[in-house]
Amino acid sequence: MRILLIGGNGFIGRFAVAALMQQGHALAVFHRGTTAVPAGVDEIRGDRNQLNASAQELKRFAPDVVIDLVISSAPQAEELMNIFRGATRRMVMLSSIDVYRGVGIFHGTESGPLQDVPLTEESDLRRCLHPYPPESMQLLRKTFAWVTDDYDKIPAERVVMNDRELPGTVLRLPMVYGPGDPLHRFYPVVKRIADLRRHIIFPETLAAWHSPRGYVENVAAAIALAATEERAARRIYNVCEEPAFSELEWARKIAAAMLWDGDFVVLPVEHTPQHLQRPGNPAQHWTASSARIRQELGYEEPVAIEEAIRRTIRWERDNAPAGAFLAQFDYAAEDAAVAARNQGT
Repeated sequence: MRILLIGGNGFIGRFAVAALMQQGHALAVFHRGTTAVPAGVDEIRGDRNQLNASAQELKRFAPDVVIDLVISSAPQAEELMNIFRGATRRMVMLSSIDVYRGVGIFHGTESGPLQDVPLTEESDLRRCLHPYPPESMQLLRKTFAWVTDDYDKIPAERVVMNDRELPGTVLRLPMVYGPGDPLHRFYPVVKRIADLRRHIIFPETLAAWHSPRGYVENVAAAIALAATEERAARRIYNVCEEPAFSELEWARKIAAAMLWDGDFVVLPVEHTPQHLQRPGNPAQHWTASSARIRQELGYEEPVAIEEAIRRTIRWERDNAPAGAFLAQFDYAAEDAAVAARNQGT
């Protein structure tokens, strides 16, 4: 097949390209040109926020399938579908678990009772669109340059899935970890173990909280499968590992892989140092079901979770993030909290 990947040179995109190349497809990557594409992949340089300016060049590639990894809003989705309607057979859009109402309840942007988990493709979506305050969007854009002011995957999904002529497929992704993770999700635990800390603290609410995760190479395999499987047309799929582990269980898996013999200390929130606390309502878990993509498309993770964790740890140790992350490491406050716990105060 001929497959065009829009924004296909980033954290997830480069693994999706590798998975599709291994299957022998002809690929083109549309990106800003800040990093090189792999040998054998066509390159189209341009700005995702000005897609029409590159429309003719994009259509000249004559893709069978287009995968948009960086779609941010409904206007972007409309522009995308208008360009490729009649010029490709199918559109694949990457979305997020954050479309679900349960995520809004966790963040406090939605009212009402806790949502049942696991979240399935039929679970309620957020009712509040564009719930992110400007300061949150500014922080998000520092990590994900493709995010626009009107970011919201829900309106974009509606555009892609409701086009009468161009069939769409939507993949709702979890928290993705692995080599290249711009959020360095494993780093807080990896650094403490590497620094020979004897105790790692979790507030009791966060320790028990469950969220969906996916190793980047496994997520890329799901993208490649959905893009090349005709049965995925006009379908929405959650992509995530199962079972979902709690934050403490994840930390224990990292510790086991690093042969750490220290102790995890779970404290009441009021006794937990401020820098280790996280906003949100942890009673609302984000556990999601990926049963649909497994049953309909036969999806299986090619990389076992133990190997995924080892690869991620290795990358985190070799690629320490910039200084902003250091605010998460106030060892004096952590030592004082453990000492107070031990003294029973």
